[in-house]
Amino acid sequence: MKVLHFFKTYWPDSFGGVERTIHAIAQSTAHHGIETEVLSLSRAPDENTKRLDDHMARKAKLDFELASTGFSREVFRKFGALARQADLVHYHFPWPVMDMVHFQSHHGKPAVVTYHSDIVKQRLILPFYRPLMMRFLGDVDAIVATSPNYLESSPVLRAFRAKSRVIPIGIDEGAYPPPGEADDIWCRSTVPEPFVLFVGVLRYYKGLDVLIQAASQARCKIVIAGSGPVEGELRQQAETLRLDNLLFLGEVSEPRKMALLRNCRGLVFPSNQRSEAYGLSLVEAAMCGKPMISCEIGTGTSYVNKAGQTGLIVPPSDPARLAEAINRLIDQPDEAANWGRAARDRYVRLFTAERMGKSYVELYRQLGGRNG
Repeated sequence: MKVLHFFKTYWPDSFGGVERTIHAIAQSTAHHGIETEVLSLSRAPDENTKRLDDHMARKAKLDFELASTGFSREVFRKFGALARQADLVHYHFPWPVMDMVHFQSHHGKPAVVTYHSDIVKQRLILPFYRPLMMRFLGDVDAIVATSPNYLESSPVLRAFRAKSRVIPIGIDEGAYPPPGEADDIWCRSTVPEPFVLFVGVLRYYKGLDVLIQAASQARCKIVIAGSGPVEGELRQQAETLRLDNLLFLGEVSEPRKMALLRNCRGLVFPSNQRSEAYGLSLVEAAMCGKPMISCEIGTGTSYVNKAGQTGLIVPPSDPARLAEAINRLIDQPDEAANWGRAARDRYVRLFTAERMGKSYVELYRQLGGRNG
């Protein structure tokens, strides 16, 4: 079966959470006879059209971006040609241009949407986009929510409950390079004291300003690994507060990231808005057997991290409660270790790429049989 994935960005132009998920689906379904192509936008489409592992990444010319939405004239033609060759189309929501391309193509193939997030930041345009969005979601054959929490809490998904199902995002442990001795030495020399870790892109909804406020009450080092749009503001905030237990590492290599995860006391994930629909960093921490701290925002973060089982969940945007949770990880190492073991068990049961791939293959074949 040939499956065409469609999203605004993908490797090698960009590799965020949605892109990682597409890659994991492509790789895990390949073991079950699924042939994958991914179409996305690129400023250099000829240069960036290439084979990635077991699948092809194809590109259409990105003309411009507005409100985090990429626009392309060429993508209408390229999508139509690729969709005609595919047995099934797999969309990744949200991206309003995708909805228009879907209807313009009249491809007639079975279609599934992975619903990654509600429209959160661009609320002002939502009333204008909503009619197209609802028509698009009504037209596809199946919708996948990435957690039961998001399916229950999203008003959009509730409107399509009959055609929705849950397939949690999984990751492949074998895709993560193990840290070498040099990486562990770097980690211990860079952060010699007990520490909790945040790793990810530094975005507005990550709640890192709250974590910085909590640092003054935390009895350990707090390490922030990653870069992103709000990095300058966060560094300025930390400098103003004159914190001596907060360390910005910037971008780190994958082996060094794994060394940090191996050596930290736990992962702190203070995202405080629904733009954080799942949290792959939480899954990575669970894979590494680490306890987690996250916030209750009604999304998949509270599905990956189960309160009192794999870690702690605190109210969003509450520095005092966040600091209490961090100190509990430090002060009660036996309890934290038990949470870490439970997190690892939960990863093995629910969050492997193989499990996710099997679920998507089953769905693909159901839709292919229904529409074939």
